[in-house]
Amino acid sequence: MKALTKTYKSGRIDVQALAEINLQIQKNEYVAIMGPSGSGKSTLMNILGCLDTPSTGQYFLGEKNIQSLSDNQLSEIRNQEIGFVFQSFNLLPRVSALKNVELPLTYLGLPPAERRKRAAEALDRVGLGDRKQHKPNELSGGQRQRIAIARALVTQPALILADEPTGNLDSKTGEDIMALIQKLHDQGNTVIIVTHEQYIAEHAARVIRLRDGHVESDLPIHKT
Repeated sequence: MKALTKTYKSGRIDVQALAEINLQIQKNEYVAIMGPSGSGKSTLMNILGCLDTPSTGQYFLGEKNIQSLSDNQLSEIRNQEIGFVFQSFNLLPRVSALKNVELPLTYLGLPPAERRKRAAEALDRVGLGDRKQHKPNELSGGQRQRIAIARALVTQPALILADEPTGNLDSKTGEDIMALIQKLHDQGNTVIIVTHEQYIAEHAARVIRLRDGHVESDLPIHKT
């Protein structure tokens, strides 16, 4: 990100959500983004995930200049190169874990047998190989988040974005999910998490703190 800004209209007033953001995140980094409510972290997450575009400045994802892409191209990037994990899981309640994980592959146009194979492998990776036919309401919160992580992984994305991934979980289950995310990072995934919890951020190797749309600090975490 180079001199990136994001301004919204609120009535006749311009509200600057991000101001002159300069950031570089390398492949296979594990980064946490923190900041109080209104600091700009959700806006930054949306731009990182190609759900929104900056007002000025530049955002490159790999070699791609995001501002120069069409809506269809952005949609393609979101589906193929970015895996999203949300606090609220965002699962379809009436279909099985396997069908939920298959969904992004449907948009890629893969044949059914290939979709099922890859979805099953992703569920195995998150420890839910024996829950493929269970629906979300038949599973615990932690298991639902594991399904969401499997769905994020199934397209083999370059980047995993996790927005408050433990926000709806008890602390023990949250630690289990963070251990799983650490394992995915160890296997080569680039991971960016947004969190307001210091103990969650400390799982990362680097913490970027935002305040009033600016980068307040950008520091490595020294683990003992």
